[in-house]
Amino acid sequence: MKRVLLLLSLLFSIVSIGQGNQLWGSYYSYNNVQDITESNNRVFAASESAMFTKNVATNEIKTITSVDGLKAETITAIHHSPTYGKTLVGNANGLLLVVNNDFSVLNRIAIVQETTIPAAKKKINHIYEYEGKAYISCDFGIAVFNLATLEFGDTYYLGPSGAEISVRQATIYNGYMYAATNESGLRRATFPNPNLNDFSQWTQVFGGAWSAALTYSGSFFGFANGTLYKPDLQNNIPYGFDVFPSEMVDLREANGYMVATCSNRINVYNDALVRVFQLNLIPGENVTFTCATIVGGDIFIGTKEKGVFSIPMTNLSAVTNITPDGPLMSSIFSLDKTPNNLWAVYGGYSATYNPFPLKYYGISKFSSTGWTHIPNDDLFDAASISDIIANPNNENIVFAASFHDGLIKIENDVPVAIYDESPAIPNGPEPISSSDISVRINSLAFDKSGNLWMTNSLAHNAIKRYSPGNDQWASFNIFEAIGADNFAKMAIDRNNTKWIPTNHNGVLAFNENLNNKSIIIKGQENLPNDNVKCVAIDNNNRLWIGTITGLRVVSSIERFMTEDELTANPIIILEDGLAQELMYEQTITDIVVDGANNKWIGTAGAGAFLVTPDGQGTLFHFTKENSPLPSNNINDIEIDSATGEVFFATDRGMVSYKGTSTAAAGDLSKVYVFPNPVRPNFDGDVNISGLVDKANIKITDIEGNLVYETTSEGGTVLWDTRAFGKYKVATGVYMIFISSEDGTETKVKKVMIIRGE
Repeated sequence: MKRVLLLLSLLFSIVSIGQGNQLWGSYYSYNNVQDITESNNRVFAASESAMFTKNVATNEIKTITSVDGLKAETITAIHHSPTYGKTLVGNANGLLLVVNNDFSVLNRIAIVQETTIPAAKKKINHIYEYEGKAYISCDFGIAVFNLATLEFGDTYYLGPSGAEISVRQATIYNGYMYAATNESGLRRATFPNPNLNDFSQWTQVFGGAWSAALTYSGSFFGFANGTLYKPDLQNNIPYGFDVFPSEMVDLREANGYMVATCSNRINVYNDALVRVFQLNLIPGENVTFTCATIVGGDIFIGTKEKGVFSIPMTNLSAVTNITPDGPLMSSIFSLDKTPNNLWAVYGGYSATYNPFPLKYYGISKFSSTGWTHIPNDDLFDAASISDIIANPNNENIVFAASFHDGLIKIENDVPVAIYDESPAIPNGPEPISSSDISVRINSLAFDKSGNLWMTNSLAHNAIKRYSPGNDQWASFNIFEAIGADNFAKMAIDRNNTKWIPTNHNGVLAFNENLNNKSIIIKGQENLPNDNVKCVAIDNNNRLWIGTITGLRVVSSIERFMTEDELTANPIIILEDGLAQELMYEQTITDIVVDGANNKWIGTAGAGAFLVTPDGQGTLFHFTKENSPLPSNNINDIEIDSATGEVFFATDRGMVSYKGTSTAAAGDLSKVYVFPNPVRPNFDGDVNISGLVDKANIKITDIEGNLVYETTSEGGTVLWDTRAFGKYKVATGVYMIFISSEDGTETKVKKVMIIRGE
């Protein structure tokens, strides 16, 4: 039966070029290159979540990320059309994005409107342009996209009896359209043909699993079973053309050459079908090839591990890595922000604290000089690194927790020690059992005395303390209280009480200075779920608890010192006149308190929220749909207390929001105002930073007329350059009078505002 697939454009919007979005920053990895495309003078490369392009004439490199409007899901294929000046970006969920020559982005979602097609079969594998149409090879068939109108047309189900089969690549040759398929061999149908959406038009030429199909230099080429074929299609004879050591991952024509790529070999052929270039490895690099193209006499090679390399075909020794700076991977598991550095780790565990399959990833550090990385080989081959923390008294000493191999100590970016089960350390890290030597360290936190605390999952002595000063360990047994359990990131209060989220036992509060006193806050104490993912202590000494089904707050954690039970309560808000529970049924992954005592709340599936100190108001709700967040699954949040920049680590990349709630300063000696002057084309707010908490700010014109007044919460306030929020003030110099709450400290600053005509 003939079936027609409706591809509907649900979202159609042009997003402005991202350099104007000054509130957001992007921190993507460009290492795992999914595809490359080219024009006469540019190469375009895509990782899973972002893109970059290099102009080979000027060497200018431009990144294109969610901050620029590239709302990728997981990028799987890209294609540049010089004729139409557009780059098509295909994704694993069928999403098609269009990047214009000025790098503005047209978001366009093509969704299969048939329930019989599972989401996993919408992946875009390849994009082939022919006479104004893009033939998009997907895991269900071929979709046709008109490059002139930017509209979808027919969809071809070309499997036997109209089955949905995975098409790896399509091409048009000698009156036929050919499709290389995984399940049903090399298939073809006459072309042009208005009935290609009728499966009966398609027949099988050769059986087997075919991964490539290309028209080049008047011939047809296809790949199957380790062989690049140049078959006799009139007589259906599959003549072999060249043999490769592994599966073909990319076959293309690029600026007059045919480029064939497998994971460990690249061959280049000229139009006389003579192999003119072969590469089996990049000197000095251990990488896996994913794709390759040619621009301006250079071959550009996409790799899985280290982005894109450029090599002149006439000089194999002149290797250049053109990959933009970034973290090792886009999916970041955990962060730690220090005054000068941002640390990132990528390993970790599943939602059920399972570290398998083990992940052997490195560690990254972002500083004023850019990104640096510590490879896993240097980290004693430790697996599934789940947490990282710098010593607050010396940020050059850093500790990383492996959820399989113990604790790693790093000094001046060099790993110097690993603490695991062998040799056994008195009171040190413990394996799960004598038969299972997995040492699962997590939840790193320093107390005010400089001791490092951590959890040792599934061990009897599950709480550990390491004192870096004397290299001594202490161990605390909580097995009788909660049994064997797993733990998320702890928080330590000013009384040295440890508040530890658990997988099955709610929140464990523990203080060794009170005769190892512990209190457990579970469902009977009004938690919505005993699986707690995070805790945070705010500036009012309240404990915020994030569970997999909601939020609770303990009003005063000081009560731990004198009481034996603690009760958590929901925050009730009014929404449309009805009483609602804040974060009802949400899976909360992280809670961070900013300098104004607002709470940043990360979730699994609903993005990030910023709520007021009491939780009664939502200031922001950032999602993938309304912001540059690359995913609604937030793994971790960190705040730069000096600048207010908020970092969101997600499963698809990291971005930052340049917030305003900085930590309060101790005095007014470092107050600064920016921008200053405020120029006509500036459309943001004036930041007055470096304030003490609850400082009074009055702004007047040069004649002393008051135009704005406020009180700071934290270290920064904003002024929208309006007179009490009504009208924009005129060109001129404005005085900013600042005084502390008790009036003992004062400061006067000036700001120049310049309006256009």
